[in-house]
Amino acid sequence: MPVDRMLPTPEARDLIELTREIADKVLEPHVVEYERRERYPAEAFRALGAAGLLSLPYPEEFGGGGQPYEVYLQVLEELAARWAAVAVAVSVHSLSCHPLFAFGSDEQRRRWLPEMLGGSMIGAYSLSEPHAGSDAAALRCRAVATADGYRITGSKAWITNGGKADYYTLFARTGEGSRGVSCFLVPADTAGLSFGKPEAKMGLRAVPTTTAAYDDAPISAERLIGEPGQGLSIAFSALDSGRLGIAAVATGLAQRALDDAVAYAREREAFGKHIIDHQGLGFVLADMAAAVDSARATYLDAARRRDAGLPYSRQASVAKLVATDAAMKVTTDAVQVFGGYGYTQDFPVERYMREAKVMQIFEGTNQIQRLVIARGLAG
Repeated sequence: MPVDRMLPTPEARDLIELTREIADKVLEPHVVEYERRERYPAEAFRALGAAGLLSLPYPEEFGGGGQPYEVYLQVLEELAARWAAVAVAVSVHSLSCHPLFAFGSDEQRRRWLPEMLGGSMIGAYSLSEPHAGSDAAALRCRAVATADGYRITGSKAWITNGGKADYYTLFARTGEGSRGVSCFLVPADTAGLSFGKPEAKMGLRAVPTTTAAYDDAPISAERLIGEPGQGLSIAFSALDSGRLGIAAVATGLAQRALDDAVAYAREREAFGKHIIDHQGLGFVLADMAAAVDSARATYLDAARRRDAGLPYSRQASVAKLVATDAAMKVTTDAVQVFGGYGYTQDFPVERYMREAKVMQIFEGTNQIQRLVIARGLAG
């Protein structure tokens, strides 16, 4: 059942309708097969790129869609309601463009952003390492300065679109301490860059998550984004936006689980009436609906603060925490509504539940979000 959205402009309403049309035509028919076979949906990304849906929150002067963040996130939610893995990859692509847009020089933005936002390229974000997930300051991947740039050596982990992306926004150590990390824009064809076998994941199987190895890989000095040592502040700035992306994806997944559960409860009968008419199950569905609506409200509040130029870091963490916890609860309850059928692969709710779990983990675990919120309260 389509969500009755409050959108700021007629253009935004048309964009949501376009997104629904493309998602129903391009994503919905293929999600089950591609997820089961772990097949990369390159055609889906090409279709989204051709429609301008890969660059929505960036200015038109660089090839973006010029849309406010509150509209972009609702587009992500619509995509996630059909195919969560694709929506996550779109969110990561947008995240990977943020450092160049926000911290790159005018020359760097003019040179690379139009191609990155043009719809034919997909990006990846490369921050985590095998031993350093939530602790970004513990990075060991190192970029050593040379006469004409840098040589990068080390490994990265948990890269969405790893081995498939056209470029990687990489964070590597150029000095010591928390101010010794720098940001680089790395082309996929860089010599000395290789990728591991995709992780065998619980969910989101159609989009690979891999490790990356840098073996004395040369990077020109012009691909340093921002100043040397500015990497962690760049990374954390991008993550605020990325957390909102995951909050929107989680909300879309939860909305789909709710819609499927309601449809099933309207059809299934027990004790002489549809199961939705039994108060016990009706209350479960009501709680699911309340959780989805609350998740949407939190991410939209943070997005509107971002669009208004207000501080939104704490609100982004709240949105990520609330929305992903809601998605886990709602998808689990959806399996319960379906009963034994929900535990089979004949119905998609078991996939929704598997997909929801990782959303409590990536872009900063929900324990990290609580830490960010608590520190914000402490001033």
